[in-house]
Amino acid sequence: MPDQFADMWRAIEPLGRASSGGYFRQPFASAERELDAWFVEQAEARGLRLESDPFGNRIAWWDSGSGPGVVTGSHLDSVLDGGAYDGPLGVVSALGALDMLRDRGVRPTRPIGVSVFVEEEGSRFGLACLGSRLATGATTWQEARGLRDRDGVRLDEAMAALGLDDENPQPWLGSEQLACFVELHVEQGRALVDRGHAIGVASRIWPHGRYRFQISGEPNHAGTTRMEDRRDPMLTYAMTALAANKQARVAGQRATFGRVDTQPNSTNSVPSVVTAWMDARCESDEALATLVETITRQAEERAERDGTRLAVTAESVSGAVDFDPELARRIAVDHEAGDWPILPTQAGHDAGILSAQGIPSAMLFVRNPTGVSHSPGEHAEMADCLAGVDALAETLERLAT
Repeated sequence: MPDQFADMWRAIEPLGRASSGGYFRQPFASAERELDAWFVEQAEARGLRLESDPFGNRIAWWDSGSGPGVVTGSHLDSVLDGGAYDGPLGVVSALGALDMLRDRGVRPTRPIGVSVFVEEEGSRFGLACLGSRLATGATTWQEARGLRDRDGVRLDEAMAALGLDDENPQPWLGSEQLACFVELHVEQGRALVDRGHAIGVASRIWPHGRYRFQISGEPNHAGTTRMEDRRDPMLTYAMTALAANKQARVAGQRATFGRVDTQPNSTNSVPSVVTAWMDARCESDEALATLVETITRQAEERAERDGTRLAVTAESVSGAVDFDPELARRIAVDHEAGDWPILPTQAGHDAGILSAQGIPSAMLFVRNPTGVSHSPGEHAEMADCLAGVDALAETLERLAT
């Protein structure tokens, strides 16, 4: 089994890798499509029944039993210049766990599926977990089809260019098809390192949102315009970014401005518009609302002083997700090395979307020695990856037999 996992990992490791060492695996682009083709080959090589929807979401079924299935898997896309493990580790581990169960002669009473959901990161079309949202009906095609990427390409146009059906993908995943969903993921923090465990189980996902701050000012000459005569949106943005950092630190929450667009983007001009996107995550829905409200109020006050105009748009907001505590306990207890720790995560995942739509869901985390994620420095040791495969196989056996 270690050799099988290593072979699969070596096969996908070069795909979409940049000179920085990071990955560019955006949905419906070449590297992500190569990974999709690789997954289809893996499913066919194992004799699995492949089920797909018009958006490109896939489940490869081992039809070993009857009734609603137990599904595991993750995604294959990445953030811009992302790490190797976020997403693909869950898919490769799922295939490895299935191989392990077969090698052991396990006879599940339920079908077991390995899933791949498209556009989990929201790195191209801006809405995270878009594939699982469409598959479960959490987002409608009417809402999604007009989403545009940074180059102005509409989602339905990108799909049509690849020959995918761009006409109204229908929701198709629910409790009738899935008894439960288990997603394995590299940990995106250091909780397991601090606890001295290779494997953990998720208790909940913090609520989180993406907010667009559009600040309009007066374009002017960088040299001839006196400082006191300016209506500079960059000053409003700079103060807002500092306010977000301070308010999140004080409250023990998270707020990040990671993307900024400036018009006309000229070195010797006062900008006319600065558009910035804030990612905010908090331990409760109430804390998230309070944090965003506080940052917005301070931005409005600064805009008034700067003579600029501010518009804030919530592009996506996901409430807190509490995973089924009994399912988490059932997965975490009674292992040879002791119980696995149960811990919350501040990152969004497809498992959270399925859980919110009424499908019992759980997550396994594999230790990340540095805690770095969404970056080329993201890492997991091979021994811990293999421990993750073993943990996932044990979990699937518990749930499907």
